[in-house]
Amino acid sequence: MSISGKHALVTGGGTGIGLAIARALAAEGAQVTITGRRQQVLEEVATAGLHAMTMDVRDEEDVRTRVAAAVAARGPIQICVANAGVAEGKALHKMSLQFWRDMMATNLDGAFLTIRECMKSMHQTDWGRVLTISSIAGVRGLKGAPCYSASKHGLIGLTRSLSEDYLGTPFTFNALCPGYVDTPIVARNTASIADRAGIDPDAALQMMVKSNRHKRLIAPEEVAAAALWLCGPGSESVCGQAIEIAGGQI
Repeated sequence: MSISGKHALVTGGGTGIGLAIARALAAEGAQVTITGRRQQVLEEVATAGLHAMTMDVRDEEDVRTRVAAAVAARGPIQICVANAGVAEGKALHKMSLQFWRDMMATNLDGAFLTIRECMKSMHQTDWGRVLTISSIAGVRGLKGAPCYSASKHGLIGLTRSLSEDYLGTPFTFNALCPGYVDTPIVARNTASIADRAGIDPDAALQMMVKSNRHKRLIAPEEVAAAALWLCGPGSESVCGQAIEIAGGQI
């Protein structure tokens, strides 16, 4: 099954993993709607095959309206990549309820809303792929980040449950679980870890590098290659999986 001409929607598609996946899909001929909250960032990367659209995944009405507009412009969405997320560690005793709710609103509620709205048009077709971008923190608890880990565990649970609901249909649901990826999020976390731990930025970066089993940061394109495989021929029987991309066994 070729993805050429198919409509894909990638949340958080202006930077990092989302942008790498969007570019990989566009290179195979898909028409890709990339969403995010910063129009300028989206427009700067919206080259051939990539179509910028601001959307706040935390806002139900905004998601409903924007996804419907994308469908009206480019047809049913057949590839949904729920990638938008925030990553920030905070110890339990320092965590407010607002911090918890804000992260869940983006990482979990946002994925739920995106998938729900995309499925409305996907149901009208005979083929579809839904990918969620979880994390190794969704497979095991990440020290110092209980809220982030809980949101990513929840994302895997959502993905697996939907895969059960749609068994026997032409739609598959899978989660990608990367380790530390060379993205702006890692750059921001380097400064945050250095500040909290009282160490220099290079030492903070090495803490993340060493957490990957092969002792290097993962390129966004490596995650994109896995996403492309899940959308390509021969992946029809891969469904309900949490695929680790972390340089070794977790």
